[in-house]
Amino acid sequence: MTPLVVAAVLAAAVTHASWNALAHHIEDQLIAFTLVGSGGALCGLVLAFSVPAPAAAAWPPLLLSAALHVVYQLLLMRSFGLGDFGQMYPIARGTAPLVVTVLAAVFLHEWPDVWQSTGVALATAGLLGVALWGIRRERPADGPARSGPEPSPRAVSRLPALSAAVATGLAIASYTVIDGVGVRASGSALSYVAWLMLLEGVPIPVYALLTRRGALRARLRPVALRGLTAGALSVVAYGLVLWAQTRAPLAPVAALRESSIIAGAVIGALFFKERFGTPRVAASVLMVGGIALMLHGS
Repeated sequence: MTPLVVAAVLAAAVTHASWNALAHHIEDQLIAFTLVGSGGALCGLVLAFSVPAPAAAAWPPLLLSAALHVVYQLLLMRSFGLGDFGQMYPIARGTAPLVVTVLAAVFLHEWPDVWQSTGVALATAGLLGVALWGIRRERPADGPARSGPEPSPRAVSRLPALSAAVATGLAIASYTVIDGVGVRASGSALSYVAWLMLLEGVPIPVYALLTRRGALRARLRPVALRGLTAGALSVVAYGLVLWAQTRAPLAPVAALRESSIIAGAVIGALFFKERFGTPRVAASVLMVGGIALMLHGS
């Protein structure tokens, strides 16, 4: 990857963590993702009238990706509703890079070299370290962490959140590879992201409109600016990633993009008062080392 591609993906990582944090900070997650989808769709609509339509070959992956993005948003809503941002976000993102590496090799014949493979593995270890820190030390509400084989009640209660976060990661890996195919066939990353955001941004707001009806406006008003800003940031973040996918192999782009996990952990510590801790510092070091190896092999 060139320095310009690296800079673009790192900027996307920080932007992505920021919009996820804004969405998580809205208590009603349906309202949050209604605003995110609406903001993204509005940006997509403006872009769609400003750039040529994607090439015909890009439409099948584009439509499939839009459907997967809706599934991803529903799973992310579920994750954020059940768990802490500083843990659910890393798990959702951290499961994707290795899966992307395998899918890209099998379906696109993008076989990473030794440096890139080692870098992706090391970065993924760091990502999962950030994600999984603290799970084994969960405490029940009325006492210290248990040392026996039985999980604490709090740990058991987190299983649905962890399952939703892992499923979110699988959805991310799937649409990442599909978008890699689609954006390369589209002729323009900008036109692809415009139509993707337009298509994926509509279903959740429509669902909210049908189910919340009269109460929707009152719930939207206090958090509208925050949610719409998150939607606009999501367009910028994914647009940068899609452009990078036209300039570099998918696996290192996916792994580098997930450095957003480090930004997410920092945001969780600074703004949501969630612990960062020494294990996450060590995991961050692994992440940086993995990025260095990926760039060495580029």
